[in-house]
Amino acid sequence: MLLHDYFRSSAAFRVRIALNLKGIAYERRDVMLLENQQRSAEHLALNPQGFVPALEVDGKVLTQSLAIIDWLDTRYPEPRLIPADPDARAAAMAQALVIAADTHPLNNLRVMRRLKAMGIEDDARDEWTRHWIAEGFAALEAMVGDGPFLGGAAPNIADVFLVPQMFNARRFGTPIDAYPKLVRADAAAQEIEAFAAAHPDRVAPR
Repeated sequence: MLLHDYFRSSAAFRVRIALNLKGIAYERRDVMLLENQQRSAEHLALNPQGFVPALEVDGKVLTQSLAIIDWLDTRYPEPRLIPADPDARAAAMAQALVIAADTHPLNNLRVMRRLKAMGIEDDARDEWTRHWIAEGFAALEAMVGDGPFLGGAAPNIADVFLVPQMFNARRFGTPIDAYPKLVRADAAAQEIEAFAAAHPDRVAPR
């Protein structure tokens, strides 16, 4: 497997975590977003959206982190990240989508670049990011149970999506004390090597 990756991409971070949790060997190829390599003809041939991640496997290319992780869960079912029980599955997917659909897209690179092009200054863009993270985290905090993970006794898809967003929250100085369940789940996940090994600090280009 070849993962077209960027070390600080939340979406790519999720896929690295999932691959590590499942013990799947893979190679990484850096796509340097700040250098616009994602807009190259070569990369657009893999992913017409010009995003990362893209996972090359078995002669095909998979895109979109949630779709990739769903494919991995089907192909490599242990440990399961998306619950099989319909009720548990719906709950876990709803939690993951608070981040994937309603939080992260509002503060990714292309949105930041568009805000800058509209004349929005750095401080205001950072405040924009903190606002949407806080709104998403407040909702997610109300949706989770006793833990230690968002998935209960073991991490699931929601935890895979949470950890990269917590990294972003800290990077942009978002206060997180109001979300003790999320902080607890993030800390529990960081104790697992599969999560720790996927951290941007561990995979950043040297």
